[in-house]
Amino acid sequence: MTHHGPTRVDHETTFGTFSLDGETFYVDNNVWVVGDDTECVVIDAPHDVEAILAVVGDRRLKAIVCTHAHDDHVRVAPDLRRRANGGAGAPIMLHPDDEPLWNLTHPDQKWDVDLDGGLTIEVGGTSLEVIHTPGHAPGAVCLYAADLGCIFTGDTLFNGGPGATGRSFSDASVLNESIRTRLFTLPADTVVHTGHGDDTTIAQERALLAAETIRERMRHRLPGEEVVP
Repeated sequence: MTHHGPTRVDHETTFGTFSLDGETFYVDNNVWVVGDDTECVVIDAPHDVEAILAVVGDRRLKAIVCTHAHDDHVRVAPDLRRRANGGAGAPIMLHPDDEPLWNLTHPDQKWDVDLDGGLTIEVGGTSLEVIHTPGHAPGAVCLYAADLGCIFTGDTLFNGGPGATGRSFSDASVLNESIRTRLFTLPADTVVHTGHGDDTTIAQERALLAAETIRERMRHRLPGEEVVP
């Protein structure tokens, strides 16, 4: 396939709500659109179809890739699917382990393509490698673009540490293991594009976690152990 123009990462921020376990919060979400001048994929479809379609423009939307199925990441995915490509549609991609969360928002609709670790999504002259990173949600995934030097982490990893694990279907120990074994093994200068908030890097987050680990060890030392590394 011939591609037109350099591969680029476009960004939009949408504002809306996140609801789970009987509570609702107002949130800003990052929407990432990866591609070239002719085709692209949308990473997450939170609150505003018009805003997302404006970033896509007249390009062919190959897929709507959901990093996980919390409602603030998939709320308008079916509507975007229906309206994409002049009404011709585009497939929604989601890891099947997130079906329970998806059904909370879209009980009468399904996604189209299952994501799994190791799958590669080709778009606009780049490749997005799917990395399954459970913890924040059982089917959470990150999308690694090695040639662009970046990764899209959804709510798995933020600027400042791991995503939240205080709600249903989440697990802190699983999330920490995912980050340590599947993200912190990436090149240190990899830019992390998150689901909420500012970018960071793998190096920055590794250093923060190492510092927190040292502080945690210090808090749990017994008297007399102060000089033990």
